[in-house]
Amino acid sequence: MEQYAAELDGVFVALADPTRRAVVRRLGRGPASVGDLAREFPMTLPSFMKHVRTLESNGLIRTVKSGRVRTCALNRERLALVDGWLAEQRRIWEERTDRLERFVTDPEEDGQ
Repeated sequence: MEQYAAELDGVFVALADPTRRAVVRRLGRGPASVGDLAREFPMTLPSFMKHVRTLESNGLIRTVKSGRVRTCALNRERLALVDGWLAEQRRIWEERTDRLERFVTDPEEDGQ
């Protein structure tokens, strides 16, 4: 469970930045070279590479170097980690709201 929490924290840290979210969104359409991705952002290539490294180190993207071109691809399986966490949170809150609804609408629940 601790490993899962650490991995999830890393994914959320990586997704906390709007530039990195935009990269993930763009890679959702298919792989792209670092150069092509970087052109979309008003920053230097070394600054952009920090974002790429953060996404890669947290498992959200994979990169492959072929000659002088580094190509990035989205790791969709890693996004399943977030999806699983969100599904669990949704289930917890739905149970809580269901209990609240029963409490408010069921006269037997108020202790009478």
